[in-house]
Amino acid sequence: MNHSCDPRSEPAQPAILETLSSVPTPPPTPPPLVHFLRVWLMLGFQSFGGGATTLTLIRRAVVEQQGWLCEAEFTRNWALVQIVPGINLLGLTILIGRKVAGAKGVALALLGLLLPSVTIALLLTALYESIQHLEVVQAALRGVIPATVGLGLLTTMHMARPLLVASRREGKASFLLSGILLLGSGMVAAWWHWPVILILCVAGAVSAFIGWQRQKARVDTEITR
Repeated sequence: MNHSCDPRSEPAQPAILETLSSVPTPPPTPPPLVHFLRVWLMLGFQSFGGGATTLTLIRRAVVEQQGWLCEAEFTRNWALVQIVPGINLLGLTILIGRKVAGAKGVALALLGLLLPSVTIALLLTALYESIQHLEVVQAALRGVIPATVGLGLLTTMHMARPLLVASRREGKASFLLSGILLLGSGMVAAWWHWPVILILCVAGAVSAFIGWQRQKARVDTEITR
């Protein structure tokens, strides 16, 4: 398990942004490529239920089971793929593959994730066309939807924890700012339907401005001494 960026094992950082923008830890020893491909093939075979479910599976395999990334690194990578166009999960897969095994890791991660899932999706789509009218199928789908939402909420909680732990160590003001950004971003998206990129840019700008103000205040204090 990679504990090098475990928030509990590091001294307090001077700003919330350190959680997501700290200097990357040295890459771990690359795992055997066959094992690396096997892990991603298993993820591809299990990635039912949409993006939230797949994200949960990736986080569990990469962070908890294999220890290739810690929670803070995983959260940072997920934040990065939010601000670029394209499919977020594929972007996350590329970042993880490159971090763990370089260019070969990128190719193997994409192959392992996409080959089984695309094949299964094509087969199930053809099958669904012939059985979608059955009541039992409709009932099953009504059960799958809330389960998928629940998995997404669980993953969100795991990803938010490193930020909240770090901000709590910094003090009440940092913890309050993190909470405001977390809740405020969701409320803005739900009520005013802002574009995702705009929400991310505003949240980043607010956090950067407050961090700059704190740094400036510390410098002024040191000068007056």
